[in-house]
This record gives sequence, C-alpha cells and structure tokens, in this order.
Amino acid sequence: MTELVHTRAELEAARKALPGTVAVVMTMGALHEGHRELMRTARSNADHVIVTIFVNPLQFGPNEDYDRYPRTLDADLEACRAEGVDLVFAPAREEMYPGGQPSVTLEAGPLGTILEGASRPGHFAGMLTVVCKLLLLTRAHLAFFGEKDYQQLALITRMVRDLDIAVDIRGVPTVREPDGLALSSRNRYLSAEQRAAALALSRALRAGAAHTEAEAALAAATAILANSTGVQLDYLALTDPELGPAPAHGPARLLVAARVGNTRLIDNVPLQLEIAA
Repeated sequence: MTELVHTRAELEAARKALPGTVAVVMTMGALHEGHRELMRTARSNADHVIVTIFVNPLQFGPNEDYDRYPRTLDADLEACRAEGVDLVFAPAREEMYPGGQPSVTLEAGPLGTILEGASRPGHFAGMLTVVCKLLLLTRAHLAFFGEKDYQQLALITRMVRDLDIAVDIRGVPTVREPDGLALSSRNRYLSAEQRAAALALSRALRAGAAHTEAEAALAAATAILANSTGVQLDYLALTDPELGPAPAHGPARLLVAARVGNTRLIDNVPLQLEIAA
C-alpha cells in the first residue's frame, strides 16, 4: 500500500514506520518508464522506497517552463503503486519553502558553471538545494538518479562527498524509447515532426560512441548534428566521467544538449577511449 503525504510532519511520522534500509527516488512528477526503472532499481536494493514529487521552482530560469511543466499526480501515484513504492512525498511549494525564496542555497562550484550550468545560470544551485533538503527530510540510506541528467548526478555525488552527507548516491542507466530517444517528461512537448528531429541527438551519440579515439568520436557526432534539420545545438562535449577534460584513454562521457522547437533536450552516453595507434 502506497502512502501519500504532503507535509514535513506527515513525512516524519511515516518515515518512522519504515524500518531497515530506505531508498529515495526524487522526481518532479510526470512519471515515465525511466522513473519506474529508478523505482524498480531502488526496490531491489532497499527494504523500503520513498518517491518525492515536487516541481522545484528554484531550478527553473525566468524563461523556462515552470508554469507549464506537467503536473499529473493521480497518474504518478498509480505508477508508484504499481512499482511497490511505500511512501510518496508530494509537498506544496509553501511546504518546501515556507519563507518564500530561501536566503541560503547551495553553491554548485566550478562544475556547476559548465555545460548545463553555462546555459542555465542558477539551475544547479536550485537543484542541489532541493536535493539536499529532501535527503535530510527523507533520511534515506540510498538515492537513485538517472544518468540521462548526467551533470546533475555528478554534482549530487560531489555534494554528498564534500558535505559528508550519509547517503549512497547511485546512477541508473538512461532508459530509451525503442527508436533511441531518451525518455524525458519534456518529450510530451514535441510534435510528431519535432520528435522525429529529436532523434538526431541519440543518433549522434551512437555515432560518437562507435569510436575509441576522442577526435574521431567528436567528429562523428558533430557530422550527424550538422546535417540534422530542426535541431539547434547548444553543446556537444566529450569529458571524463567527472566532467573534467577528456582523457587520452579510459572511460569518458559524450554529452549533448539542443533545442527542438521550444523544447530543450539533453542526452549522453559512456565511451571507452583508446590512444590512436
């Protein structure tokens, strides 16, 4: 039986009734198969699972889609029940930020100024602030985040390490549609034509991942995007797993962000680089 709570007091009381290991999956709602995979992974690694549903205003810029971000609580609850979630915490904005805009937030540091941080100033400060609050409120032992938002995952991992927060952060591989499009709540904004155009992102990443040399990987991905209509590229970057400079050999990450119509999409894939012979 999935219990729904809306206040801190209700969450505290319900959390006390969850013995053993507790995992949390943090979402902004509009749940899809990617979120459900996070829940399933959490369920297989913990005694109890908490899902949070909160559209966090702090991580939306002034020209972004906070007001039109989909709110589908009834459908989200059905998904949580189907996946055996124990507890859903769905607070109102006033419950999370009772004093209005918080005067103290978390600074993302240098990692928060590149890639998504360069395109969305303030986004990661807002994201880290709410994640930190939810980790403290849920007192989870494990927290699961999708690798699709790879920079978010990297920053949360860094935050937990730097601030000595006692939680194990685990990434879960990106879930995709059969045609390769990474699942995202924002995909519902795409028209049929735009959705077809959006496939250029995953095609570019696959093309890059087919290479083991950094320059060739970037060139292959760039060629796909350069020949794609309806896609306005923001960035294409090859980094190490912690988003530093790409290594000459070893694990790496290829990341892309672009606008398709008015919708901004991100995606990434892991690579294994080798020194060219």
